[in-house]
Amino acid sequence: MAASVRLRPLRPEDRDRLLGWRNSPEVAAYMYSDHPISPEEHARWFAAIAGDERLDYRIIEMNGAPVGLANFYDIDRPQGRASWAFYLANPSMRGKGVGGMVEFLMIERAFGEKELRKLWCEVLASNEAVWKLHLKFGFTVEARLREHVVKNGRPMDVIGLGLLAEEWTAARPEALKTLRRMGFDIA
Repeated sequence: MAASVRLRPLRPEDRDRLLGWRNSPEVAAYMYSDHPISPEEHARWFAAIAGDERLDYRIIEMNGAPVGLANFYDIDRPQGRASWAFYLANPSMRGKGVGGMVEFLMIERAFGEKELRKLWCEVLASNEAVWKLHLKFGFTVEARLREHVVKNGRPMDVIGLGLLAEEWTAARPEALKTLRRMGFDIA
């Protein structure tokens, strides 16, 4: 059986799961903020994202099980661009190509369904595996934001990466081949 990764909209029952994921050391290590998120803070955030057209949050499912979160934010339709991010909350999913499949699905949504012309992301420079994954899918390093965030009391650099729709057209065939070799079922 081929591996299946899909992105589904958030549901009310995801709220507590997301709080647990976000506060886990495995996820918090790669976020801009360090503080533990309180249930009240999380409830306000969860309520605020509903209906905001500049946001689009999706639960990542692997073979039907929730394993992470992917999102578009700062969706700017007049400018044709958005930022995006994802995380795999379940450490057992890392290193199995799930991140690559999420990358593929989100890029497809950006340039297909959302009809954007540019996708942008920021990654802690220390998170080399993720920014190198973006490069494999056609992204270009557009910025190194020096000492852009403070993590654990230390200033850290951030890598800014961008992908244009026409660049995705060129990178897509190789991405498809790679994912199929890894056993992912791509319709």
